[in-house]
Amino acid sequence: MKLADLEPVLALAERASTLISSVYAEPFEVAYKGTDDPVTRADEQANDLICDGLTEAFPGVPIVSEESPGSFANAHGASCAWFVDPLDGTREFVARNGEFCVMIGFAEGGSAAGGVVVFPALGIRVVATVDEGAFEVGRDGARRKLCVAPWGSLSKTRVVVSRSRPPSDLEDLLGSLGGASVLRRGSSGLKAYLVASGQADLFVQTGPAGKRWDVCAPEAIVRGAGGIFTTARGEPFEYDSGDLENDRGILASGLCLHRVVRAVFRV
Repeated sequence: MKLADLEPVLALAERASTLISSVYAEPFEVAYKGTDDPVTRADEQANDLICDGLTEAFPGVPIVSEESPGSFANAHGASCAWFVDPLDGTREFVARNGEFCVMIGFAEGGSAAGGVVVFPALGIRVVATVDEGAFEVGRDGARRKLCVAPWGSLSKTRVVVSRSRPPSDLEDLLGSLGGASVLRRGSSGLKAYLVASGQADLFVQTGPAGKRWDVCAPEAIVRGAGGIFTTARGEPFEYDSGDLENDRGILASGLCLHRVVRAVFRV
């Protein structure tokens, strides 16, 4: 996966972002796929737009999407696949706090290789490959390279966690870091962006953390920015194993901090 390969994907994500923004600007209904699992027509319409666009631009490449039930079966054992969350942070969308995004990730050989994340309400666009780097893309097309922050000390660590589902052991974890500050934000994409851009040092979730479409693009962004993105146990995410659940949490940061935090948290 090369950055040039992601140009049509970025354009597709921007089209989905425009669609989502149009729904966001008006009253909309909220349905539920399960307990505390909202879905809106913005999710569904963005999903159709993205999946149709990827199928046309990359024929034969499997697409795994949150709003396409059963799609993961098509990618099991595939050499490469797209992982799509058409509206990451639907709770934030419903709450109208702006912390939601479009995420399109690409996995190759079972590992995250590239991704695009666009934030409709924040005006942020990010494109990344693990090999070539992560970049914030301005409206004029100019690109600013993202880089994880150099790490100083545990007590000054800036930890970003889920706004709606923070780790159940958050206070113990913060105590282990000796007074680290905490940011509560919505959407995996936003938390990964904050780490990749150096605005936060650590993204952590020790409990269940969604599904593979919640981590593919975020992983590419953090790793492209020079960081590391694993389960809370330090294991790599596998995208061709047949397992969709992220049931071992998330730990994303710079390499040195990652090693220290795993020892401190004992996760």
